[in-house]
Amino acid sequence: ILSDPAGLDPARVEAIVMAITGVRQCGRVRSRGMEESVWVDLTIQRVIEVISAMPTIPLWLGLAAAVPLTWSPLQVYFTITLIVALFGWTGLAREVRGRFFALRNDDFVTAAKLDGSSERRVIFRHILPSLTSHILAVVTLALPTMIVAETALSFLGIGLKAPVVSWGVLLQDAQNIRVISTAPWLLIWPAGAVIITVLSYNFLGDGLRDAADPYES
Repeated sequence: ILSDPAGLDPARVEAIVMAITGVRQCGRVRSRGMEESVWVDLTIQRVIEVISAMPTIPLWLGLAAAVPLTWSPLQVYFTITLIVALFGWTGLAREVRGRFFALRNDDFVTAAKLDGSSERRVIFRHILPSLTSHILAVVTLALPTMIVAETALSFLGIGLKAPVVSWGVLLQDAQNIRVISTAPWLLIWPAGAVIITVLSYNFLGDGLRDAADPYES
């Protein structure tokens, strides 16, 4: 057939074979990449589940109590921040992952793929801007949690200590009923500042979410 003028052209046959081989190789590489991404996702999810299963407050207390007494207030502050953040990133990771999987099958993502956009461009150019409002809301709601955690640790005496100024350190003077009855401002002003700050961050998160919402008319 190859030598017959009415048959197939050898060059054309060779081109078809090479094209089929290339498609198969691309499919294998893509399948291998998808398997690796699935394993990475499963590993991260198991780590998140292990961290989320740990009791947060006892771990905060234990790790904060292990901070050496010879450290400077700045070192203690950054250590407390790292301890609180160590168990605070799991919520944001779950929120972003769930929202990402909800958006990856939307019409605008499908249109971008049909237009020839790469996966990197689809993620950073189309999906990530749609997640901005959600990420802002979650982050602004996580900041008050960290403020309350640092205040609680300092109030219990295992966080920042005097002469460092902190709301938790100021609230240490209000641990006695007699002190509160004679000087109620020792409790009112620091506690009021914490409440106002937490509410302000919540309102700020709502405003940023509404401002960055791509579906807001």
